[in-house]
Parts: sequence; structure tokens; C-alpha cells
Amino acid sequence: MRVFIVAGEPSGDRLGAALMAGLKELHPDVTFDGIGGAGMQAEGLVSQFPMKELSVMGIAEILPKYRALKARIRETAEQVIATRPDVMITIDSPDFSLRVAKLVKESCDVRTVHYVAPTVWAWRPKRAAKMARFIDHVLALFPFEPPLMTREGMACDFVGHPVVAEPQATEAEAAAFRADQGLGNAPVALVLPGSRAGEVARLSAVFGEALGRFSALHPGLRIVVPAASAVAEQVTEAVRSWPVDAIVLDPRGQDIESAAAEKRAAFRAADIALAASGTVSLELAAARTPMVIAYRMHWLSFYLIRRMALVDTVTLVNLVSDTRVVPDFLGPDCTAEKIAGGLDAVLRDPHAQEEAMELTMQRLGEGGEAPGLRAARAVLQGMQA
Repeated sequence: MRVFIVAGEPSGDRLGAALMAGLKELHPDVTFDGIGGAGMQAEGLVSQFPMKELSVMGIAEILPKYRALKARIRETAEQVIATRPDVMITIDSPDFSLRVAKLVKESCDVRTVHYVAPTVWAWRPKRAAKMARFIDHVLALFPFEPPLMTREGMACDFVGHPVVAEPQATEAEAAAFRADQGLGNAPVALVLPGSRAGEVARLSAVFGEALGRFSALHPGLRIVVPAASAVAEQVTEAVRSWPVDAIVLDPRGQDIESAAAEKRAAFRAADIALAASGTVSLELAAARTPMVIAYRMHWLSFYLIRRMALVDTVTLVNLVSDTRVVPDFLGPDCTAEKIAGGLDAVLRDPHAQEEAMELTMQRLGEGGEAPGLRAARAVLQGMQA
């Protein structure tokens, strides 16, 4: 069986790697073509071009790179058409993935699967109807999404989120991390300014100022910054200008598992986290680390998205648990003063988010079959239908 699989950013790479592992377990003779990052490459993919070229978010942010992205869209579609795989699986990154799927369907009848349902419950509700013209099957991360897809004519399976199957650090590993980093028993704030260059550029300064204010309220606070590989150099440079000292965890030079183990230990050792909006909020929930979420984007992107928004929060823990216990500061509210105040409130009542985090993990499939394997099974069953 030949699979063409495409991911455009680190969160999609994790989904793709888990799915590939599941497909190899259920169908050992599977081969892969496509685009992906380190995780998918570790599962056997030779990426057609570097995945980081696709890691762009926001309407205004995409515009300067539109011509290059458009060329990559056509190049990828042409490769699918030429290889004629048994199935093409696109993962998230809808501005890229769905355009590729549309071009493929215009030229051939390759089965198309899109992993991660579009957030029609959050904004742009008409996307489901549009994508139904060229997507055969959707794999959904959240249990409330399948009815939104099937009513537009697409098959859809809830497969859960891979974060629930990822290993978590033990107390002993967290204690060892604290000892190795010289943290002692000090309160520890974890800081995650994003995995894209644009996110780090927009968030690093305001995060640094917020941490300066927050540290003044909590003397002895230690700060740890796990950097994504793609932006490790940028994060390291940005942190140098912060008004507080910080330990940067740089995964470069480490093997994937060692870097992941260090990051897990940091999550478990932390007392609180400040993170950019995105999948990382689910990783923090899985580690049961209380958090504050903040995000800035180009003013035009924020204005347009805000006008189309159907929900009042972008934080996945809030949405999945149907609560609003995780503070999020977006757009004009992403200021040092507000972020510092949010961090202070959470650290003073660190148990307030526990129930919402437990419920989130439960609803995403914690304790059940690994989502990557569930996704692989759904792909294979869909091909036989």
C-alpha cells in the first residue's frame, strides 16, 4: 500500500508520525511519500521539501509568502498525481493541504483523507461544505466534530488526540530535572513562545516583559524555556534580552527521544506555564501543568478572525472541557501587565484548572486505544468501504 502524507507544522508532524506508526503496525508493507518533519521522517518518510516552508499562520502573514506557497501547492499536487498513491492524507494546515487536495481531485480519483477537522465550530462554518467537494474522509480530534462533517457528506471518525497517548514524566524524573538544572525547590515557570519564527518574533518581547513583572511578585521564581528545534536559535537570542534569567532547553544536538524526555520532565517539574496558543495547551493539560495562554498576530489577521469568530476563547482546554478556567490574552489583550496578572492569579490558585484538565484528557480518549492507531484503523476501514 502506498500513502502520500503531508504535514505543514510541528503539531501536524506529531499527528503524522503517530498515524504512520499505526499504519505500519496494521499494514506492514505500507510505503510513504510526502512532506513532514523530524517525527515523520523517523517513521520512514523522505520529505519532498523542508516542512518549515509551510509553517505560516495568519491571513496577513501568509500574503508575503503566497507565491512561494502556491508553487509548493502545485508541486505537491503534481507529485501526488504522478505517484498515484492508494490514499493521500493531509494533516491540518488547511490553507496548504486543502488546496493540494482540490488540485489532486481535479485530475484523478485518489482517495483523500484530511486529518484534523476544520474548526467550523469556531469560525468560517462554510468550510466544511466547500471541502466536501474534494475530501472523502475526515479524522477528527474532538468528539463533537463528526456530525459537523457528516452532514456535509464526508465520512468522519473521531480518533482522539495523540497527546493522550504520549508518555508523561514521573515525579522522580521531574526531581532529577530540577536537580540537573539547579532549580532546587524554587517555583518554576515554563515558557513556550511558539514553534514558528513569526510567533517567537511577536511574542518573545511581551513574554519577557510579563515575566519581569511576574518575577517581581514572586521572588525566587525560576524560568525554563523549552525551545522547538526550528526556532531554537531565535528563542535563545530573544531570551538574552529578557529582564530575567532563563534556562533555554535547546533540542539541537540531542536525539529525538532525549529531547522529548527532557521536555516531559520540564513540564512535570513546572508549577505554571505561559504558552502561545495552540496544541501545547493540551500537552500542558496532559502533564497537569496549570497555564496561561497568550497570542499576538498581525493586526489585520486578528481583526478579520475576530469578526468571524463563533467562540469566545481559542484555548483548547477551555473548549474541550466547556469551561473558561484557563486565562487567555489575545490580540490587544496580549500585554505584559495582563499576562503577569493572569500568571499571578493562576499561581495563587494552581488547583483551579485541575478538573478541566482531567475532563479534557478524558474527552480526548485518555486510557483508550492510542489515537495514532485509531486513526490508522479508520483510514484502512475507509479505503475498504
